[in-house]
Amino acid sequence: MRAALAAWLLMTLCLATTLATAAPVEELRLLGEHPVEGMRDGNLSGLAICGGELYTESDRDDDRIYRLDTRQPVWQAEAQRFDVPTPAPSGLSWGMNVRTWAAGFVRGGTLDFEGISCDAAGNRYLVSEARAQVLKISPEGEAQWLNISPALVREARAAGLLAHFNAIFEGLAINPAGDQLWLAAERSRRGLLKVNLHGSEWTCDGACVLLSEDGVQARPDAAMPSDMPLVIDFSDLAWFNGKLYTLERNAYQICRRDTRTVAVERCWSFADAALTPARRYAKPYGVAEALVVDAQGAWIGNDNNDWARGDGDVRPIVWRFAAPVDGWEARP
Repeated sequence: MRAALAAWLLMTLCLATTLATAAPVEELRLLGEHPVEGMRDGNLSGLAICGGELYTESDRDDDRIYRLDTRQPVWQAEAQRFDVPTPAPSGLSWGMNVRTWAAGFVRGGTLDFEGISCDAAGNRYLVSEARAQVLKISPEGEAQWLNISPALVREARAAGLLAHFNAIFEGLAINPAGDQLWLAAERSRRGLLKVNLHGSEWTCDGACVLLSEDGVQARPDAAMPSDMPLVIDFSDLAWFNGKLYTLERNAYQICRRDTRTVAVERCWSFADAALTPARRYAKPYGVAEALVVDAQGAWIGNDNNDWARGDGDVRPIVWRFAAPVDGWEARP
């Protein structure tokens, strides 16, 4: 009897959680879009607001980030170079390191930077997918790798994360104080992890892995049928006003999450705007890889890998969406 009651309570709790996160998803309103020129190899894969200005980076460039001149409809990327110190061993497997080195040798970008974030002091943080590490760049341009506890990668791998080539860390977010860091494991399994700064070391307060999950989802782009399973994924993170926001590329949505539990609180879709014939890429998966959330709306950047979209444009594109009608903080 007790076992049956416990099972019923567990089922009720799971159902309540499902209902709480399955509210109708509001479509965000597109305000405009901006092609980006001046990035040496394109491949825009991150966005951040730092000192009131937009910055981006490319997963093909190991020695520069870009400040975006946003005064004209077509944005110009202005390179800011830095010297990267030799990274310490990552904790990834030998086979993963070999494949990553080979890919970087062929296509460029041996560090494969996949996200950028800024703290209130103006420090920029880049996450290296190839090394599973985070590079900090001071306002003066001095770069150093964060001293992150090896427990992070060890626990991530034990939870089934970071198990596939080119599916390691895909995004990061730092809080304004610069002492809390969230990382997004991309896919197959996707996950969210957190470390905190204690002295000179970034360590896990309790569990490093806050979320590890796998699965497939319905294809938002019904006009582009494919036999390829569409996996759930994360492609970037953003911190805004005490909440964590995840860019969920294959679902064409942004979700607000609790920064402590990373539980989903609400999601918003950008599928209607992204999947018009002119903006659609002839790929069975999404290409949105960069996210900034602010009080007025969201910036979403696309890493199109030089692919042409429906209107023929091959430049990286950044979209500007208005904030939800009732604000980012509203309950479902």
